[in-house]
Amino acid sequence: MSDSQSKRAPLAYENPTFLNSPDGRVLRILSEYQEPLARFRREQIQDTVVFFGSARFESRKVSEKNLAALDSTKAAGTGGAPGRKQALAAVDMAKYYEDARRLAFLLSQWSIQIPARRRRFVVTTGGGPGIMEAANLGAKEAGAKTVGLNIHLPFEQNPNPHITPSLNFEFHYFFMRKFWFAYLAKALVIFPGGFGTLDELFEILTLAQTQKLAKKILVAIYGSKYWHQVLNFQAMVDAGTISQEDLELFKFVDSPEEGFEFLRDGLTKYHLGPDPRRNATAMPEIAKTNP
Repeated sequence: MSDSQSKRAPLAYENPTFLNSPDGRVLRILSEYQEPLARFRREQIQDTVVFFGSARFESRKVSEKNLAALDSTKAAGTGGAPGRKQALAAVDMAKYYEDARRLAFLLSQWSIQIPARRRRFVVTTGGGPGIMEAANLGAKEAGAKTVGLNIHLPFEQNPNPHITPSLNFEFHYFFMRKFWFAYLAKALVIFPGGFGTLDELFEILTLAQTQKLAKKILVAIYGSKYWHQVLNFQAMVDAGTISQEDLELFKFVDSPEEGFEFLRDGLTKYHLGPDPRRNATAMPEIAKTNP
């Protein structure tokens, strides 16, 4: 190469400096749409049922083991008393972990028998621990594929080991992760949780209330005792901030069997119809198109 010839510049889509810069943000966002879309198509995922809930709950076995360890340190005179209240609460809340596992198992056991060309109502979670882990585990135990939509955080939330490897996703942008929660979902199951769970619940309820969904999304709120302490929907009706009809956008359920019957009947009515093979190759749309 002569001195007059310049070294070739990198192609824009192979230039990491550009791709990781503010100017490359639009490409990064598009990647978090197109790459999952390609994978969902490759894995023949038609639609999903999304489980939300606390990442802090543990299985009954683990929570009881932690309580026993705390009691043993207390008996040995090495402390542990201040944390016993939290450990007891963890044992109590472990029932939701076990119920999420059971409900995901029942749903997946039913869905894999649906005679469709593509996989229907695949259990999907945020990919982390707690309720997410429980739901992925239940689906896996039923022999079904199961999705994890994880998020890259400064305090790492590692994916749980029960996600189908080819359906293990990692997102940078919260809004793109939320898009994929909603885009394929035909139902949501909301277990007890904190700020994130409330955010996810009310976002979908708002879309349904304002008729921004082109499909019927079933919403099962699991654990009426917990949720009636946290939320007072009737007070919102009484104050006029929501209508009485808005209470029909969701249903409280209190057992895996009750939750499964609600989901099975609703999914059959609204999304299977007489021939579950129909529209098996079409990707759904989240928003209505303008007339």
